[in-house]
Amino acid sequence: MDWQSRKTGGRIIGEPKGRVDETTWEQFSAHLTGAVREARDAGLPLVIDLKGLDYMSSRGLRALTIAKREAGDAVPITLAGPNERMREILAISRYDKLFKIVDDIGSDG
Repeated sequence: MDWQSRKTGGRIIGEPKGRVDETTWEQFSAHLTGAVREARDAGLPLVIDLKGLDYMSSRGLRALTIAKREAGDAVPITLAGPNERMREILAISRYDKLFKIVDDIGSDG
């Protein structure tokens, strides 16, 4: 699992790539928490671009929960570009109620 982060268009964009599973979820969680803190310090929203993720296990969902808790009301988090399988996982687990989910990073206002 790789991670890149950038500040552009008045927001922080985190871009994980690969798989978030039992061997990579802690790394994913650390990157997410760091991105939340960066966004909070900059006073910017956070967008997680999921288009580069092939798979996310329940541990990845736990990492998203940790990030949401860290963000509180101070940092809005949007999940962008989940593939069909990811979108279904997010809906079944009701994460579509916790996070704004958009088709791609350009859809986020």
